Amino acid sequence: SWFPPESDSSGEMAEAHQARMQTVVEEMVHSLERDHIRKMQGRMFSCSADCCARSSASMSEVHQCIDRCHTPLAKAQGLVTSELEKFQDRLTRCTMHCNDKAKDLLDSGAKEPAVRSLLDRCVGSCVDDHINLIPSMTRRIKEHLDSIEQ
Repeated sequence: SWFPPESDSSGEMAEAHQARMQTVVEEMVHSLERDHIRKMQGRMFSCSADCCARSSASMSEVHQCIDRCHTPLAKAQGLVTSELEKFQDRLTRCTMHCNDKAKDLLDSGAKEPAVRSLLDRCVGSCVDDHINLIPSMTRRIKEHLDSIEQ
């Protein structure tokens, strides 16, 4: 889930923003998987098959060979996961800041509709800012994926 639980106070509004964000992130992950990860998986499997075809190799040599075949893909998956976690953390910090502003507004005596409206605009702006970061994040990930040795 892309939002901290506190943003549930805005109910459906937060869900709409969350859904919007999720769609964009899923599209990015699918494009990375389709254009990069899948090719790396293919190379990993054919590399592993080559390891298994070495009839003169010992069992442990075959295992080491297969491990080497898996390394690039493991690096790639680790990279994507780490970038998504950093992105998630930034978005969470942004929405938590919105929750703090909303709480301050409530404490100062503002009416709930005004607070809801502020929270919605604030969270919406977090989502917009972060959606705008996705193209450069995607580019950075793709460059890193291209540089992972096969």
